[in-house]
Amino acid sequence: MNEQACVELLEHHGVKPTANRIVVVKALVAAERPMSLTELEYQILTIDKSGVFRALTLFREHHLVHVIEDGGDGVRYELCRSHHGHKDDDLHVHFYCEHCRRTFCLEDIAVPEVQLPEGFEMTSVNFMVKGICPHCR
Repeated sequence: MNEQACVELLEHHGVKPTANRIVVVKALVAAERPMSLTELEYQILTIDKSGVFRALTLFREHHLVHVIEDGGDGVRYELCRSHHGHKDDDLHVHFYCEHCRRTFCLEDIAVPEVQLPEGFEMTSVNFMVKGICPHCR
């Protein structure tokens, strides 16, 4: 994704496109899989950990990233391909490999609809399948 596309994506989600935010978006695009804060920190050497975390927090508030419980003991961040700046419309299943500890997006598998009892309101959903990925198998 080029810089102009990153700017447009940020603006579409109501986020001011600063240099640091553009760098974080580019890193998420290049990763092609959900990344932990530590992985992003190692990939982005020009921004300190707190700067990356602030960008991710802002992106989450504006539905630009999904925050995924990674199947282990942490969270991972994935660029949201939503067409809306106010809600996520690209929810999909994720797969956690118990051997290599990587998390994969299964974008062609939609998260099943959950019928909640009356009075409950869903704000997010995290659908994680655990097992062994093809590379580790």
